Amino acid sequence: MAGKAVIIMGSERDLEFSREIAKYLKLLGVIYEFRVASAHKTPIAVLEILKEFENEKVIYVTVAGRSNALSAFIDVNTAKPVVAIPPYSEKFGGTDIYSSLRVPSGIGSVVTIEPEGAAIAVAKILALDNAELLYNVRTYQDGKKQELERANESIKKLK
Repeated sequence: MAGKAVIIMGSERDLEFSREIAKYLKLLGVIYEFRVASAHKTPIAVLEILKEFENEKVIYVTVAGRSNALSAFIDVNTAKPVVAIPPYSEKFGGTDIYSSLRVPSGIGSVVTIEPEGAAIAVAKILALDNAELLYNVRTYQDGKKQELERANESIKKLK
């Protein structure tokens, strides 16, 4: 079973940011689905989503800004990996990330703030038993290294 990412947004306003994550998941060859549910406003709906994927190989990617209870709520209610990726907010000078970082004991979600990083984390977890995804991750990361090597060669020629 290949596995997939289930991107759960706290609201529809998170869709554009979630599409950025999906763009990288697609590049890496990871299947994904979108859902919307709020730990604050629709906690029963969140639990229903978890139940829907209970017997599948999934990694939850949670996208919720402000007070990100969604990530911790999902994490405490599943044994599956959770990658929390709160959208950055200039409005609060980035301080709203603390609700993703400072969580109660017993919570083990991974936190990143870059869509690319979230997709790579998901792909690496799924690649633990998927040779094709492992190849995709290595190829992607090698491509990034080659970009830097080309940039270095180009910059060295500047006077």
